[in-house]
Amino acid sequence: MYAGDVHPHHAAEALTAEEDAVLVDVRTPGEWALGVPDHDEVKLVSWQFPDGTPNPDFLDQLAEAGIRPDQAIYFLCRSGVRSQSAAMAATAHGFHKAYNVAGGFEGKHPTPGWRDLLPWRVPPPI
Repeated sequence: MYAGDVHPHHAAEALTAEEDAVLVDVRTPGEWALGVPDHDEVKLVSWQFPDGTPNPDFLDQLAEAGIRPDQAIYFLCRSGVRSQSAAMAATAHGFHKAYNVAGGFEGKHPTPGWRDLLPWRVPPPI
């Protein structure tokens, strides 16, 4: 079992307070083009492809992104479903501080620049 679901506000606090904590956005590149977390330590690693098939390189890509098994990892997606699956998979492979940001980006009441109390920005064109 993964470390658990956390409210976006708790995740934001932990990412500020915990030096090694990392935020992993597990959405697809197409979704990243719409906006990404406004946080210095965000890693972009897709959990699955747009057609719904799992990314077979997910765990390798976590390691390539410099994420260590001893770090607190906060997985985030649009709704919290993919990020929960990602947290479960990471935990099964030795990442024992894998959390799911419950509700994902969208939350219940989005306002400009924020999604459920987390800062949000549109990235520059690639």
